[in-house]
Amino acid sequence: MPGNSIDLLRSVSRSLYLSIRFLPARLRDPIGLAYLLARATDTIADTAQVPVQLRIKKLRTLADAIQSRSQPNELCSLRDSFTPLQTNESERTLLEVLPACLDWLDRLEEQDRHEVRNVLAKINRGQLLDVQRFGDATEVRALATAAELGEYTYLVAGCVGEFWTQICARHLRNFAARGAEQMRNLGREYGKGLQLINILRDAGSDLRSGRCYLPEEELIAGGVAPNEILNEPARAQPVFEKWRRKAENAMVAGLEYACVINLSRVRFATALPALIGVRTLALLREAGPQALQRNVKIPRNEVRAIVSRVAITLASLARCEKYSRSFREKKTLRKISALLFCDRSPEAVEHLQHVFPNFSFFRGRLIAEQVRGMIRDHERSIFVDVPSAA
Repeated sequence: MPGNSIDLLRSVSRSLYLSIRFLPARLRDPIGLAYLLARATDTIADTAQVPVQLRIKKLRTLADAIQSRSQPNELCSLRDSFTPLQTNESERTLLEVLPACLDWLDRLEEQDRHEVRNVLAKINRGQLLDVQRFGDATEVRALATAAELGEYTYLVAGCVGEFWTQICARHLRNFAARGAEQMRNLGREYGKGLQLINILRDAGSDLRSGRCYLPEEELIAGGVAPNEILNEPARAQPVFEKWRRKAENAMVAGLEYACVINLSRVRFATALPALIGVRTLALLREAGPQALQRNVKIPRNEVRAIVSRVAITLASLARCEKYSRSFREKKTLRKISALLFCDRSPEAVEHLQHVFPNFSFFRGRLIAEQVRGMIRDHERSIFVDVPSAA
């Protein structure tokens, strides 16, 4: 991974940056680059100052460039026209370095390049659908059916779970204790669940922008139209709760996926989004209808507590086998989360050096009373009761 790319990745996604820092070097290039390219195409899709039809055209141009089907001058024109419109400095920088990202793609190993292009083709299709459905909304529009929501979450995130599985299985001997097809299926559901969490977390701001990702057929059946949700959020809660439970079950799939990965660093990197997702779902449940009116976000100190605790407990394969038995016995996510967070063992603390630059501080003080106190405070509200996995 080129030196400045890790800083760029950190600036556009702090949570994914934490996971990628833990990955072995041979996994960082294809996974990190795929994310940066997906973020670049998403930036084009979300540049609201540009008319919808032009956004669609330029998004297709960038998608073609990723697939090596466009001319260099087209990419330069896109970069020069969209970069000045970005108010976010990180996204502006990302568009400026697009040609370098595509050069990086060309330098990947052939099979990795194929996998990156394959996953980006699906993500770009989902982004195009999103712009076509919502790009010029003057009133609230909603996805029509649960099938449309399922398609969308697969195209922009479920396929990423498949991609992660393919890349890891190709580069890591004995990647997981489960078969390739089962891992792809778990990875797909995990990715879709993470996107569902994003949808639920951002539902209020999306509605104010004219977008509703919850199925209109379900909302109407519950007695509320998409354009009525912000004024009467309680009436939409049964639909929100249904999809929140689906997201919780997907996090069970994600933790099951992580716990059967053999290499501890990859196990950690894979589990971290699930545990952050669990906490986000807990905050959404606590907020209830008010989640549509507030910014539901995990404080940074809580994220650090999750990172430190998971880095310790997931480093032990024996403990992961304990977690896996819990899945096979169909325990609830609350009990599985308790296994992850309440283990006080200090073993494998050295894995924290991939996240915390000042590692010497944590080596001496991670188990000290003040850190344990922070973790105890975090544990009081981390757990979510979830139905057993099917």
